[in-house]
Amino acid sequence: MIDKKELCDKIRTLYPDIGECGIDVAVDYDQQQKSWVVDLKKGAARLKTFLEDGDAEKCMLGQKCVGLGIEIAQLRANIERLKEA
Repeated sequence: MIDKKELCDKIRTLYPDIGECGIDVAVDYDQQQKSWVVDLKKGAARLKTFLEDGDAEKCMLGQKCVGLGIEIAQLRANIERLKEA
């Protein structure tokens, strides 16, 4: 099983500017969905996505992080749009 702190650290490694720009990242495992919840928030704006177990494991092993990267990039773009609105 993946450790949530390690997954969060991996996300921060992929996107080192997340902390600098004030976007908080949280990850938790959802037993019902059998997937990881990646939660980004900035001020009052909060967005989340689900990351399947297999995708999270591949990312942690350094085999494939494309899905995670696309999801995080989309979430960040959405938060920036919310901030501008």
